[in-house]
Amino acid sequence: MCILFIAVNQHTDYPLIVAANRDEFFERPTSESSFWSEHPHILAGKDLRAGGTWMGINQRGKLSALTNIRDPQRIASDATSRGELVSDYLHHSPSSEEYLARISANAEKYNGFNLLFGDWNDLYVFNNHTLQSDKLTTGVYGLSNASLNTPWPKTLHGMTQLTEYCQDSQSLESEQLFALLKNQTKAKDDTLPQTGVPIEWERKLSSIFIQSPEYGTRSSTLLLVNNQQHVSWQERTFNNEAQCIAENSYHFAIK
Repeated sequence: MCILFIAVNQHTDYPLIVAANRDEFFERPTSESSFWSEHPHILAGKDLRAGGTWMGINQRGKLSALTNIRDPQRIASDATSRGELVSDYLHHSPSSEEYLARISANAEKYNGFNLLFGDWNDLYVFNNHTLQSDKLTTGVYGLSNASLNTPWPKTLHGMTQLTEYCQDSQSLESEQLFALLKNQTKAKDDTLPQTGVPIEWERKLSSIFIQSPEYGTRSSTLLLVNNQQHVSWQERTFNNEAQCIAENSYHFAIK
């Protein structure tokens, strides 16, 4: 289902910070992030079942990421894969206005999603349940499995941690951002959202980092853009025991 924390113009050296977890069933085949052989300008992981991705950036500085909307009553088994939204945007690099019009017109083809997309310094979030789009101006944002900045406990906690980190940190330390993403603190029952899944799953899904035998956080990714428009991409991949089983990183200048 995924969660994203985004800081826009909050750190002295990094005008964009994105810290993200990808949550998915462990049985779903996946490849770690890399530059795609068929589209070498795209850096992203890949869903090997449907062919799309959940988060990526291209060498022009266009980026996109996806979170599902948790609403089991509105899931259609024949819906188009949401991962194609990200890969299509990264491949074709349309203007934000053009892409917003396209996804708005086709919103009903997909199960619930939030889509982050745009140039690295001009980002938008679109929600296909509300058909609302938000431009990300200066600030810190949290995007989980409801609308942008919906005050679920884990979203508020991550936003607070990222805000404090950007204000207090002179130099950026990736380990502290990865620690934010590895937080497994679960919300108290009286603060849990009611999204239509059983209470056991609400509890399980209430932490930033999710761990269970069958479903959980598969990877954590940091996407950083500094004042020189240099991109740093760092990814850690986890098994169902929350053990890091792979790490990779990429660095390039936006063209």
